[in-house]
Amino acid sequence: MDEPFDVAIIGYGPVGATLANLLEREGRRVLVLEQFPQSYPLPRATHIDGEAMRVLQSAGIGEDLEPLLGVYARMRFEDAQGRMLIDWPRPITPGIHGWRDSNRFHQPDLEHALQARIARSSLVTVRRGLRLTGLDQNELGVTLVARDERGEPWSAQARYVVGCDGANSTVRALIGAELTVLAPSQQWLVADFILNPGAPELPEGTVQYCDPARPFTYIEGAGRRRRWEVMLLPGDDPATFARPDQVYPLLQRWVSPDHVVLERAVVYVFRSAIASRWRNGRVMIAGDAAHQTPPFLGQGLCAGLRDVINLAWKIDLALTGTADPDLLDSYQQELAPHVTQYIAEANRIGGFIAETDPDKARERDAMLLSSPHVMTPIRPRLGGGLRGQNANPLAGTLAAQPRLRADRRLDDLVGLHFAVLVTARLAARFTPAMHDRLRAAGAVVLEGDGDEYLATIGAEAVIIRPDHYIFGTAGTFAEAEALIAALPVVTVTRHDG
Repeated sequence: MDEPFDVAIIGYGPVGATLANLLEREGRRVLVLEQFPQSYPLPRATHIDGEAMRVLQSAGIGEDLEPLLGVYARMRFEDAQGRMLIDWPRPITPGIHGWRDSNRFHQPDLEHALQARIARSSLVTVRRGLRLTGLDQNELGVTLVARDERGEPWSAQARYVVGCDGANSTVRALIGAELTVLAPSQQWLVADFILNPGAPELPEGTVQYCDPARPFTYIEGAGRRRRWEVMLLPGDDPATFARPDQVYPLLQRWVSPDHVVLERAVVYVFRSAIASRWRNGRVMIAGDAAHQTPPFLGQGLCAGLRDVINLAWKIDLALTGTADPDLLDSYQQELAPHVTQYIAEANRIGGFIAETDPDKARERDAMLLSSPHVMTPIRPRLGGGLRGQNANPLAGTLAAQPRLRADRRLDDLVGLHFAVLVTARLAARFTPAMHDRLRAAGAVVLEGDGDEYLATIGAEAVIIRPDHYIFGTAGTFAEAEALIAALPVVTVTRHDG
């Protein structure tokens, strides 16, 4: 059999394609299996945040996608009388990530950019029309078994496998993971439209219509795309609710069939769930295979992109032998608590929106109208995972992406590697052993380049992980020495003098 691939990815949606690009940039041989012959051509995710854009920058498509992004200026919550209950303004200029915190986009544009970059690489093999049926792993790798569209068997080998195969994940089932439900599910119509010339002016951003008679969500999509989400009520028939003759009457307060072209209408089940295990030996799951969230925060895709950049650098270190494979246990330890906070916040917001009891809705309205509420983004800290980092107050929080040499963004300078920003005075005291350990970790040391950023966090040095979270900071030589010693490196080149 041919030499095994370094990593096999099951699923070629945006999460799987991002992981393939991240690994390809590190020189990894990647196999991608996708059961569908073509990519889904219609919109799904419509919002992407600055952290997720930073992941896509690391995957090599940030500049391709940037011209296609739209400004996501705000989200408003209104009661049945149109009074504003909650305001959530969003910055329209780049934030700490070097990107806007909220952006509108068209998912097929994203998938095209990811797949176009893969198509230019000789390191990634994409096989469509193959349905995974089995995984058999040992201490050296994993044998994948699949069937093609004719039912013929097909197999390959890889050292690691990542299931990015969605909410109905085959890989999740094969590793024996179960879904834990975090909140009751809801059925909502999702209807996507393209505005015709002469269509009436519609709101900016997103509006949550918190009407107990029928909750609605309106979303300003990229370009002339607009979306409405409509909550199904008892007695509604999911089998017919998405028919055009049902959809247009629901939206007649905003648009008529003359104003828009219906691009897609489907009834979705909004779920809140998390898988019991994200890793079984050499097999991992990511994205919707590992967790599912209602869309009220726009974090479904963003969470999946966080997953794969967390996995990518850890798999890469494990493949080189630089890190113990048990480093991969930290993946779920760090991100399961993190995404659970996002799911909980989405459910909290969804509770405001989806209240259908008139008395409870009046109580909600009275409370919010008497105490105006302005929302701000949550930024959870990573859960415990890597040895030694959690004693540091900034460890596990997102790092900024400053512009450094020749006005280049930090992540473009370091790639999928640890970044060490350190003042010249502290760097001058680094010992040969410290340099050896940094080299073993593949760290990029930027001496004196990040002094302005270091001043903002009150440190002489900071180590930023390849997934853009802070590993730790140091204010003294002893703290720097301890921080470098805590890097997840098991093989260190001995300094010979």
